[in-house]
Parts: sequence; structure tokens; C-alpha cells
Amino acid sequence: MDTRRLPYLVEFARHGSMRVVAETMGTSTSVVSQQIAALAREVATPLVEPDGRRSRLTPAGRRLAEHARTILADVETARRDLDPDGEPRGVVRVAGFATAVRRAVLPTVAALAVRHPHVRLTVREYEPAEAHAMLLADQIDLALTYDYDLAPATLDPDLTAAPLWSTAWGLAVPASDDPPSGGSSAAPAVVAAYADHDWIGNSRNPADERVLRLLASMAGTRLHVTHEADSLDLVDELVLAGLGVGLLPTDRPVRPGIRVLPLTGPGVHLRAYAVTRRGRAAWPALTVVLERIAATRHTID
Repeated sequence: MDTRRLPYLVEFARHGSMRVVAETMGTSTSVVSQQIAALAREVATPLVEPDGRRSRLTPAGRRLAEHARTILADVETARRDLDPDGEPRGVVRVAGFATAVRRAVLPTVAALAVRHPHVRLTVREYEPAEAHAMLLADQIDLALTYDYDLAPATLDPDLTAAPLWSTAWGLAVPASDDPPSGGSSAAPAVVAAYADHDWIGNSRNPADERVLRLLASMAGTRLHVTHEADSLDLVDELVLAGLGVGLLPTDRPVRPGIRVLPLTGPGVHLRAYAVTRRGRAAWPALTVVLERIAATRHTID
């Protein structure tokens, strides 16, 4: 079996379209079809079958695609690990959300300059779904992403995530507002107390709104998500202007005029991750970056 054909099968398993696979891999649909057909001849088993006007993997094709992910990851590991004792060197391409860049990447840059001067980083700010897509397209080497415990993200089987830290989030409201009746911090009670307000969501990640909708459902009410902002500073400004209320991390300094109400039962926790493609973490340059980023890990209850 020629392992060079396996990426075509893996991409077809992900996208379910010869055309999309061709666009992703920068080739033609006929080449994709020929490579998968040749692979089927090599394993003496049909891998694709008709599905109306399209095609789909056979059960054997799905099983081989799962094996292919492991095989390709092992090949990548072997390729990256040929010189384990050599000085790490190379450019590690990182994409992540702004908080992770500030908290984990910038200290890593400083540490690498002293300990591993031949390892350089390029940094881009992206939300999790965008960073995952860039990893799968091999446009970056490391993604720093997040989800919420109340809105867990689904990870592509070709990616591996290592937990970094967890941060509690609360509800940012004007400091002049009266506290919820009875002083309860129970999330449904807090949400119900502000149900008639406008709410602030995230313009680039639907997870925030999923959390808000879940809490509203638990409170037996509905929310009006009127504004969207990707910047925490802009959420501050919107709250200060009296335009709405929204989620903010509790470990962040509170600006004058804002109060962040704690949420419990259930709480809301953002969970940060370092995400790589399977088999890539053995590349020495990426390994030292992951080690330094892991050293910044801390959990805030």
C-alpha cells in the first residue's frame, strides 16, 4: 500500500466531496478519484460507493481512513524525529485568541530567545474555528484555542488538544445596578434578573451565545443578544455605555463602573488548549514551544 495515497482518503473522509478534496489539496478531481481508486486496488477492497449523484466511503473505506490518520501521524512523527538530539530550529507558526497570545505566547517568545535562539515564532490572532481550519490546511503548526465547559467544542480526529488552563467567567453589568434579588450567584437567577436587558455576544465565536442561551433556558427565559464584540475591551465599553450586559472573565481587572457578577450552579469556565496536528508535536522546534507554553499553565477557580 502506497502511503502517499492515504491523504486523499483522509481528506475525502473529512469533506465527503472529491471536488472539495481537490481544492484543498491543490489538484484535480480526476487525480483524487484516481488515487483513491488505486488505493482500493492495492488493498483489494472497494473504498468508495455511489450515493445518488455523489460518492461516499464504504464501511471498509471509513475503517481505512481511521487507520490512515494514525499511519500518517506516525510517518510525520518519524520524519520530525530524525535528529532528536540536535538543537531545535525553525519557524513555528502559531495562531490563537488574544488572551492566550498575551498569557502564553509572549512569555514563550522571551524564553526562547534565551534558551533556543534558533526557534522563531510567527503569531496570528484567530478564533478557535478559524485556527483549527488553518491547522488542517497546514497553514500553522500550533493553535491556541478555547471552549466553555457548558459548550464543549468538537475536535477533528486529525487534531490533538492538550489542556492549558481554565478561567471562571461572570456577568459584566453596570456597577450602579442593584444586585440580583437575594444576592444569589446561581447562574439561572442572575440571568433571569437581567433577562429584560440587551445582551452582548461574540462576533466571531458562537460558543458565547450558546452558553447564554443554555443559561437562559435553565432560567426559563429568553435573551435578546443585540450586540456582538470580539474584543473584551469593547464589551467593557458597551456595558459602560449602558448598551447591554455580557460575559467577561473574573480574573481580568475590573474597570471602574463595571461589576462582574459571579456565576455558580452551574458556573461558566473557559478552557484553553494547545492544539496540533497528530504526529506534529515530535518536531523539536514545536516540542520546545509546547513545553514553554505548558509552563505558563495555571487554573483559576
